[in-house]
Amino acid sequence: MTLVRQEAPLALASLSDQALRVRAVEAASTYDAEGLVQVTLAYMTTASRKGARGSAKTLAAYALAIRDFVPWARESGVQLLRPGRRDGGRYVANLQTRPSRGRGRTGTLSSATVAQYVAGARALYRALRWAGATEAQPFEDAHVPPDPTPGIVKNPPYLREIDAVLGHCDARLAALLLLCAHGGLRIGEALGVHTEDLGGGLVTVRGKGGKVRRVPLSQRTRTALAGLSPARPDGALFDWTYAQAAYRLRLAFRRAGHGHTWRGFHAARKHSGTRLYRATRDFTRVGLFLGHSSVDTTRRYVAVDEHDVAHEVEDF
Repeated sequence: MTLVRQEAPLALASLSDQALRVRAVEAASTYDAEGLVQVTLAYMTTASRKGARGSAKTLAAYALAIRDFVPWARESGVQLLRPGRRDGGRYVANLQTRPSRGRGRTGTLSSATVAQYVAGARALYRALRWAGATEAQPFEDAHVPPDPTPGIVKNPPYLREIDAVLGHCDARLAALLLLCAHGGLRIGEALGVHTEDLGGGLVTVRGKGGKVRRVPLSQRTRTALAGLSPARPDGALFDWTYAQAAYRLRLAFRRAGHGHTWRGFHAARKHSGTRLYRATRDFTRVGLFLGHSSVDTTRRYVAVDEHDVAHEVEDF
């Protein structure tokens, strides 16, 4: 058993080059998934582009991917420190043909899930190279085909559902839904709002990568938030985990007769992006509102009418 799993990532990164290499080699040689997770987290928090400001959600996703890849490698005869040049492609193929085990889902893993697992495996090999354990890059030529169906089609924004569901929410749940559907906040951002973040009709949001933005709130959202008392002594307005919040909102959707349209909180964020784009016709302004680094990302959040330019081309 390796000692890697007992050490925090920062402690691992503080080891000498030789000691770190020994720990990484030991974990890889014994297919110690948890040890390799710790090595990867040490790399991500001290040597990656975002460093310690990296998203906790991304780190958790990478850890999940490593816990999947390492057992597969052991069962498939892959030597982690000396993988074959085709082993990365073999893992991608395995993921693409693997049955989905998601609740209520059928078919194979989604393209997004495959891409997430491969990203985690690639991060593992960047970490092993950083630790001096190997120079192997088995995923360098591994291609992950994109999903041909746009995300806005697979998971479109809520439209009429928002107003219908609000009538079946208690005050706190309604405020949370409005932060996502009118304020465009990610659910993690909305659950993290404190009373001190509100002021002047704006909410200060601490988003991905530690980025801070100030988001204007609709009148309905301001009114909903003004009626809330803090849920915790530190001023937090919500004391729910994601699962607890999702459970409550899913029930509200059912009570409103929209249980079949429940698609999680992200569709509410797309609701705000779509409404703002229809009002401004400006992807840049919508992207700033949603906190996107790239307008290309914003385009995936906006449902554009199929014949959006029909009037403009009429007299061509």
